[in-house]
Amino acid sequence: QVQLVESGGELVQAGGSLRLSCAASGLTFSTYAMGWFRQAPGKEREFVVAISWSGSSTYYADSVKGRFTVSRDNAKNTVYLQMNSLKPEDTAVYYCAASKSARAMSRGAHECDYWGQGTQVTVSS
Repeated sequence: QVQLVESGGELVQAGGSLRLSCAASGLTFSTYAMGWFRQAPGKEREFVVAISWSGSSTYYADSVKGRFTVSRDNAKNTVYLQMNSLKPEDTAVYYCAASKSARAMSRGAHECDYWGQGTQVTVSS
């Protein structure tokens, strides 16, 4: 079965950096767009970033543009999220997701086919 396993979340001070990883198995990784969503307590899951199967196209939420960078390694079946200049409002559980379209993924969580279990990112002020 499909498994998406996130790692890298932890407690970090504001202004710091983290890199999240998502290792995929059970699917033909190189044919799927991959992305990251996040969910803070009491809030809906929101789109963060998506990357096309080839890595040639990326989509970012306005709130993270210029601070977060998504990348993928199809040889390792892994997608990464480099997060810089972290803010307390970035605190959330971060979920990895897979979809057939990065553009569709940017429209919302309902466009995703598979999900990971999430990794907690906490940014202290």
